[in-house]
Amino acid sequence: MSRVRTGLERLAGGPRRAAGHRVGLITNPTGVLPDLTPSATALLSAGVRVTALFGPEHGLRGMVQAGAGERDAADPVTGLPVFDTYQRHGDVLDEIVASSGVDALVFDVSDVGARFYTYVWTMYDLMGSAARLGLRFTVLDRPNPIGGALAEGPPLDPAFASFVGRVPVPVRHGLTAGEIALLANRTAGAELEVVPVEGWRRDRWFDETGLPWVMPSANMPTLDTATVYPGTGLLEGTNASEGRGTTRPFELIGAPYADGRLHAELCRLGLPGVLFRDTWFTPSFGRHAGAAVRGVQLHVCDRNAFLPVLTGVSILHVLRTLYPGDFACQPFLDLLWGSDTLRRALDEGGDPRPLCAPPRPPGPELLYD
Repeated sequence: MSRVRTGLERLAGGPRRAAGHRVGLITNPTGVLPDLTPSATALLSAGVRVTALFGPEHGLRGMVQAGAGERDAADPVTGLPVFDTYQRHGDVLDEIVASSGVDALVFDVSDVGARFYTYVWTMYDLMGSAARLGLRFTVLDRPNPIGGALAEGPPLDPAFASFVGRVPVPVRHGLTAGEIALLANRTAGAELEVVPVEGWRRDRWFDETGLPWVMPSANMPTLDTATVYPGTGLLEGTNASEGRGTTRPFELIGAPYADGRLHAELCRLGLPGVLFRDTWFTPSFGRHAGAAVRGVQLHVCDRNAFLPVLTGVSILHVLRTLYPGDFACQPFLDLLWGSDTLRRALDEGGDPRPLCAPPRPPGPELLYD
């Protein structure tokens, strides 16, 4: 199977689309060539005039935990100024971009295929700034690491738009960052160009691309993590543990109030493509840090049959059914799910699994077969 070529590789080795511009590069450790050369170095070596760097959540270097960015600084490798964009939008973000002195923005960051992962919404917010400031915006596309053949979960209700979802795409959206940019640009209105990936098909997982895996963030260490994340990431909107503070975040889930019934009931459901192992763990940080947590580890045995969103919603349903006096949803769940339907179903003791609907092909703006 041939190796795919990312948008970065095509731009760095092809026509100088950004020639003559002072380029602001939005990137993080995932922005690399196949030999792991960082995108800033690659573009500078190719003659692209990169003059500023912009970091998303977790920072330009990816060293920060969830819910934070890095402080503005200078990049020790290139010497370029670094601007933190995390949770900046509107006029504040416009001022940051304008102060950088760039006249074009280039986005090169790997997404993980779940709507509530924030990198594509940093892209969207900066597309809005580019439109308002009259800057060109280029997306150097990368594969969706969990494939692009299926979408799961309902589209975002615009009334619940937030930094974990700006436009109406499903929870597991099945799109690349470039495809989301084309969809989102209907409202952003930027002068947009997407440099597509070459040689990627929608049925190809990341480990079938020939590209090196680089952790997108501190709690996304492996492709296994990304595979389960669109479902078990929903636990962040509850008082259960999603496994942060362990070496298997989002694969280990549980709660101090759980017992062996959790494992038994999840096994009884016969969910496709996944096995559950009864286990205990002690998070070193995050929710329930230092406490003994009983739960399960998800072992995906058939990733093409596995339905992460259905699995995650089923886990929430079992927790709510078995431990009604202990399990609790939090308002953040509405933002993760993209509406209040899941939380209301859980709080009312109903079965939320029909909300998932059957998996389906991804929506419009497709660049790849």
